[in-house]
Amino acid sequence: MSKTQFTISVFTEDQIGLLNRVSIIFTRRHINIESIAASESEIKGIHRYTIVITEEEELVIKVVKQLDKQVDVVRAFYHTNEEVVFQEIALYKVATNVLAAGGNAEKIVRKHNARFLTVEPAFTIIEKTGHKEETQLLFDELAPYGILEFVRSGRVAITKPMKELREYLNELEIASANK
Repeated sequence: MSKTQFTISVFTEDQIGLLNRVSIIFTRRHINIESIAASESEIKGIHRYTIVITEEEELVIKVVKQLDKQVDVVRAFYHTNEEVVFQEIALYKVATNVLAAGGNAEKIVRKHNARFLTVEPAFTIIEKTGHKEETQLLFDELAPYGILEFVRSGRVAITKPMKELREYLNELEIASANK
């Protein structure tokens, strides 16, 4: 089997130490996490981890099943890149004088549809959202002008075809009520 990139969404209760327990599941199976983002979900008290890995689907299925068995995990899903809409955000800090000179650096930023977030006397912070390849391309083109600092978020993703999380929660409530 060949390895494919997958986005795993893990919906959890808001518990201390849960991220560590989730990451250990990947570590024990020697799976490299390429990207991870954690945030609140659309339901109060439920958090979402968005994890990107490149692995064989058979192993991804096993990992998702193991995640589902965790006490504070509400539900875990996996999706291919074609089944999700995803973005990342990158911030670049460059010297303001490089941009103020009116040369190519400013043209590069505008060509990539990036935003100027703040302009200080010593530095300017630029924001670019897009896929990792897009944010990396802007980095590569700005690098000759000097990047003082750079950070890129993990992937945030929303699935295209999926029941709402509320539907799964309702199913879980019905199933536990019938026990």
